[in-house]
Amino acid sequence: HMDLDTFFVSCERLINPALWGKPVIIGGKSDRGVVASCSYEARYFGVHAAMPARYARQRCPDAIWIRGDMEMYSQKSTEVTEIIQEKAPLFEKASIDEFYLDISGMDRFFGSYQWTSELQNSIIQESGLPISFGLSANKTVAKIATSEGKPNGKLYIPQQKVKPFLNPLSISKIPMIGHASQKLLFRVGIKQIQTLAETPVEILEQLFGKNGRVMHRKANGIDPSEVLPEQEAKSLSTEHTFGKDSMDINGMKSLLTAFAEKLCYQLRKQNKVCSVVTVKIRYNNFDTHNRQCKIPYSASDDLIIERAKELFDKIYEKRLRIRLIGLRLSGLVGGGHQINLFDDTNQKIALLQATDQIRNRYGKYAIQRASAFKPLK
Repeated sequence: HMDLDTFFVSCERLINPALWGKPVIIGGKSDRGVVASCSYEARYFGVHAAMPARYARQRCPDAIWIRGDMEMYSQKSTEVTEIIQEKAPLFEKASIDEFYLDISGMDRFFGSYQWTSELQNSIIQESGLPISFGLSANKTVAKIATSEGKPNGKLYIPQQKVKPFLNPLSISKIPMIGHASQKLLFRVGIKQIQTLAETPVEILEQLFGKNGRVMHRKANGIDPSEVLPEQEAKSLSTEHTFGKDSMDINGMKSLLTAFAEKLCYQLRKQNKVCSVVTVKIRYNNFDTHNRQCKIPYSASDDLIIERAKELFDKIYEKRLRIRLIGLRLSGLVGGGHQINLFDDTNQKIALLQATDQIRNRYGKYAIQRASAFKPLK
């Protein structure tokens, strides 16, 4: 298991070395914002990912806040992925910053630990990003080893040392055990992995159902799950949470227009088209509603903007304030933009190609519809 250390922060430090050694928080600073990532200097004060911004500000008032640049993070993630893809016999990209590799049999020819160490060095040298790895018999133990070795660490746990390694650790180290499960286990006196491993599986099944058996296996260092090769994304999506709940319908539709332009441009860059458009609304009482429709395979801004606005009109309940709005394009397949013989004209297609050329040269926000700029009231 390989995991880029404080990935978002490390990317920001590449372009601004003055951030090294300072507490840095990536995320929205408003009261509604949350911490997406933070440096180890900020973690020292108790800040962690998914923490509400207001608590993070209280714990670390001197932190440097950065809103974040997902486009840059995605590019750096792709860069690391390509390095791994070139060298690893089989790998799985588990998230934007972590990977599982199956290097079974490598020890017969080269040495698994030496090979992984050299891959780690290649990633650090070529991308400039720090990365840690855990090496063991299965995914669960390898991931826990990575966590224990961070930052910039490497930890090898051979099969015969798996139990001594796991036993003294907190149950929170097991990837599938979240906050709610941890609280329940603590309540029945199970705090260490050894205690969980020695608990009769029947008791765990009573508490957690089928997941109880999986927890028991993982606590005993057993995980038969395989490394799955990287699969292509089945959808593209974006959403926005408002700093203040809104009823500005025209402003919402302007935002949907901006969303559609952004996602359609991504589709065309990837030479893909979509067949399903989905609009998501979350009201100020946290009720969340989704409405979708099928369309002919397309990556046309005009078509998708029109459908997104129609879906919004169908889903929106008047007199309710909106907290969040989102747009998702799914049913993706490879292929260029499918021309609509009735609606598309040569001028429209030429305009689409011209705007893409401008974005390719000057950035994705270099040109947008004026209707996408209407500020929310």
